[in-house]
Amino acid sequence: MEEEKVYYLENDQTGVRLDKLLSDLDPDLTRSHAEQLIEAGKVSVNGKECLKGSYKGKEGDLIRVLIPEPEETEILPEEMDIPIIYEDDDIIIINKPKGMVVHPAPGHNTGTLVNGLLYHCKDSLSGINGNVRPGIVHRIDRDTTGVLVVCKNDRAHLSLSKQLAEHSITRIYYCIVQGNLKEDGTVDAPIGRSPKDRKKMAIVQGGRRAVTHYHVIEQLKGGYTYVSCQLETGRTHQIRVHMSSIGHPLVGDTVYGSSKQPLTDQGQVLHAGVLGFIHPGTGQYVEFKAELPDYFRDLLDKLRR
Repeated sequence: MEEEKVYYLENDQTGVRLDKLLSDLDPDLTRSHAEQLIEAGKVSVNGKECLKGSYKGKEGDLIRVLIPEPEETEILPEEMDIPIIYEDDDIIIINKPKGMVVHPAPGHNTGTLVNGLLYHCKDSLSGINGNVRPGIVHRIDRDTTGVLVVCKNDRAHLSLSKQLAEHSITRIYYCIVQGNLKEDGTVDAPIGRSPKDRKKMAIVQGGRRAVTHYHVIEQLKGGYTYVSCQLETGRTHQIRVHMSSIGHPLVGDTVYGSSKQPLTDQGQVLHAGVLGFIHPGTGQYVEFKAELPDYFRDLLDKLRR
């Protein structure tokens, strides 16, 4: 089935190319995808099919967009070394290494955590998120390391998803930020797709509420600070966006910080160190920890000398 989205243009939405307008109206729609939909005859303006992305909307235009369901692709099991912290019949706890993509996406169809899990778990993964993200309840970025929970059945998946929605899961991350951060604090600022760059997230009015509590662990030489961040919510790139917003971007983060990173070229220095939740099978609170990876500890040692 196709999903239909309908837009009625107001005065402040006029004079913009149709392909750009659609990507502005729908945070999940890139401009290139909008162009594809237009060319495929999936977009109509005032009841007439529109095949030109260059069309500029007018006040009062009624735009209908038909978005086909994404095609399911076959994800193949791959034998790989997955660092497993804990495993039982309901969940599997992973210590995700740096550079590993969690689930297949354009440009990353193989070598992902899901490919490895399909080999390790066989058919024992929840199916709620479809065959592209079996078992995946939450994700962490490719260059972020640390604790990740995967569900082996739908009952466990529903339990963890509910806890995530209620913000009752304990999630503590460790990072090194630029600048001398002197005291603890909280960033409570909504996050959504950046209106200037659709590939980035930003603090935007009308975004989803996002809350990050940060704690100063240690002042480091050279104007850097070792920090822990506890998530109250879990938005895409939340810690990276929030810490950058207060003038302390993560070391190694070329997206939300400086394009020049003198300390590391391995991406943001961010580690998911603690994950705690009510076990979906036992009903008891459990907490899992992952030690800092070598690259993180080496950088700390360098900045302490």
